[in-house]
Amino acid sequence: MAAQAKRQTNVTEPFAISDRFRGFLPVVVDVETGGFNWKTDALLEIAAVLLESGDDGTLMRGETIRYHIIPFEGANLEPASLAVNGIDPDHPLRPAVDEKEALQNVFREVRHAIREAACTRAILVGHNSFFDLSFLNEAVERSSIKRNPFHPFSSFDTATLCGVAYGQTVLARAVKAAGLTWDEDSAHSAAYDAEITADVFCDVVNRFKPMFDATRN
Repeated sequence: MAAQAKRQTNVTEPFAISDRFRGFLPVVVDVETGGFNWKTDALLEIAAVLLESGDDGTLMRGETIRYHIIPFEGANLEPASLAVNGIDPDHPLRPAVDEKEALQNVFREVRHAIREAACTRAILVGHNSFFDLSFLNEAVERSSIKRNPFHPFSSFDTATLCGVAYGQTVLARAVKAAGLTWDEDSAHSAAYDAEITADVFCDVVNRFKPMFDATRN
């Protein structure tokens, strides 16, 4: 009986997010770009959403870090992509910074969050995460940044997770299936897309919490 009581108590003990993901800190990232080719097309916006957990292991959205980015020299800008995301790279009121500055600022906050969560590294969460991670890695190499807190090839793809949890892989449909509200007018902004993806990721993780708790007993 004592052993059974101990196992039951373990589930409600203070919870560390590092325990849930093997020392990795999930950070939701969305990028807006000038096309689909990470080798040639401009990185125009980046947003990173930090995640937090309650003592019971419930995952929730935390701070959002966002930057508008000046296209790197020689970057390609596809008119079709700009029409979708609504970005005018030359708008005089666009508060954009250099690519390297944006990445360094984001990485600084992510490294701080890693230390606060007692994790060892960040892992990118994204909807069709290969796209975001590929643009991120290419920008890191282009900027000669040596300290990238993100795992270079592993990621959590919410398109896959949503297919499992809701039977939906399109973000807008997955959001609705999760019982959340989708704002079409705000879509294709890096900050909005990252935040709504974070909400969906948290919902999926929280739905699977009973299964995870069972493995801790």
